This record gives sequence, C-alpha cells and structure tokens, in this order.
Amino acid sequence: MSTDFPGTYWVEQDGLHIDVRGLGPPDPMVAILGHLETPGQTGPVTVHHDRNPIYLFPELAEHGWTSRQIPGEEGEVRLLLTLLT
Repeated sequence: MSTDFPGTYWVEQDGLHIDVRGLGPPDPMVAILGHLETPGQTGPVTVHHDRNPIYLFPELAEHGWTSRQIPGEEGEVRLLLTLLT
C-alpha cells in the first residue's frame, strides 16, 4: 500500500479504509483512485467522505469498480467499493 496519497488510510479485517474527510478537491478523488489502481488491490474498500462524491462514480465505473452507500457516522458519507468481476 502506497503512502503517497492524501488522506488517512488503514487496513482492517473488512479491507482497506480510506478517510478523505476534510480534504478539498481533487485530493479525495486522487486518494481513492490512487489506492484502487495500486497493484493487487481487489477490495473491498471503504471510503469515509464528508460529501457525496458525484464526480467519483463515473470514474469508479470506468476503472471496473462499483459503490454503494453504507451506514456511517453522523455527517459522514461512507461508501463500500467493490471490484466488478
């Protein structure tokens, strides 16, 4: 896992977590897509965001990933990203 991307990230039993809350554009997209393009990254990936990243969704589809919103903390948009097979 690279450390060259903006935001905070960690690995738990359920996969990689990327926290981009508080980052201004384009840093959240740079961080998320950068991690997804890391060799060997097959997901799942949980994204912790402070807004609905509407411009991210077409990029995810283009890279073969899908997303769905899952419950998160108050004021957080939490997305679960999975690689399409």
